[in-house]
Parts: sequence; structure tokens; C-alpha cells
Amino acid sequence: MHGDGESFSLLIKERKEKIYRIAYSYVNNADDALEIVQEVVYKAFLSIKMLKYPEYFDTWIIRITINTSINYLKRYKKVLYLNEEFDNYISEGSPAYNEEVIDLYNALSKLDAKYKTVVILKYFEDLTFQEISDILDLPVNTVKTQLYRALDIMKLELDKEGSRIG
Repeated sequence: MHGDGESFSLLIKERKEKIYRIAYSYVNNADDALEIVQEVVYKAFLSIKMLKYPEYFDTWIIRITINTSINYLKRYKKVLYLNEEFDNYISEGSPAYNEEVIDLYNALSKLDAKYKTVVILKYFEDLTFQEISDILDLPVNTVKTQLYRALDIMKLELDKEGSRIG
């Protein structure tokens, strides 16, 4: 695969929705998420020859997506608030549309990047602790600790805002 444009295109096409979902979970804005996807594809294409083990492509591309999303937020110093676009994303007719979900997204948006990343990978992308550990290049126990801290912070935030979540 090393440098073969057609193979690269196929790999990206198979993963573009996952890249978009991860980016969107950071920025909560479709246009910004699409911009991040473009940047991820560009960065990945430029550095594909540096990928030593093609079997780690998924880990590699997710790491690029996370870093690009975090850098995008820093670059534009965006404060994440749920907005009208988010309301359209989770439409009133969808089963996910309720106050608890909105409260959860608000609490998630207030987490530091390292905690938010672990929550997104665990609960949005349904990855195992080992997979998250590989992506973030952290020990499994550190990943677990960060997840539990994130959940504690989110619980405090939800309690503070008077959420009706368990």
C-alpha cells in the first residue's frame, strides 16, 4: 500500500464517516467537521509513507483525526455550545432527542481534550481500552483512569446543572 494513491483513496473512503463522527464530536458543527476531515486526509496523504505498519492504519488515522480536531479548536479558540445545528443533528423525531442527551453533550463539551477524547473513543466509537491505549499511546490503566475521571467530572457538571440523568 505504501504510497499507492488508489489504495489510499479506498482506505479513506471506507473510514470517512468515522473520521467525520470523531471530528464532529469535538466541534459540534458540520462545516468545521468537514474542514477537519479534509485536513486529516491531506495530512494522512502527505505522511502515508511514514506509516511503518499498514495494519495500524486505523489507529494512525484516528490519532491524526483527534490531533487535528484538538488543534482546530485551539487555532480558532472555539467555545463549544450546543446550537441550532446541533438541534437539527438530533432532530425532534429521533429517539436521541431528549433533555438527557442534550445535558450529556453539554457536559462532554466542557471536558478537557484528553478526557473528552477517551469518552468519545469509548462510547461514541465503541473501542476497547486496549484500542484506545494504542491510539493514544498511553498505558491501558491511564486510559481507564482518564475515562473514570471524565465520567466523574461529567457527573458533577450534570449535578450542578440539575440534570435529570440518573
